[in-house]
Amino acid sequence: MAPKGLPLFLSNFVLMEDRVKNMLAKYGLSGVNKPKKTPSHPTKKGIVLAKEGDKIRLIRFGDQQMGHNYSPEARKSFKARHAKNISKGKMSAAYWANRLFWGGAGADKKMPPASQKVKKGL
Repeated sequence: MAPKGLPLFLSNFVLMEDRVKNMLAKYGLSGVNKPKKTPSHPTKKGIVLAKEGDKIRLIRFGDQQMGHNYSPEARKSFKARHAKNISKGKMSAAYWANRLFWGGAGADKKMPPASQKVKKGL
């Protein structure tokens, strides 16, 4: 609850900041726009509390069932397939999946195991 006597725009700001702090604590996030891997979540690999301007949104991204195949070919395919959604910015799941799992600073650079590598034409 916002303190009494504050102008309306300031009370809304205080309420929004309280909401952000509560969500960060609830999901164990270190900050806004800082993604975190969620290995124990049943369906999604990552979570982030995204903020762009006044908008705040909790985004879960990445399919937990998908294995690690972050080979250069797989990266190129992912980026091509999701280019439109990645370009939407911080409020899209594809943007965060691209950033955390498929390339960019801090991305997972793990290569697929030899058993997953398929040689075409043999």
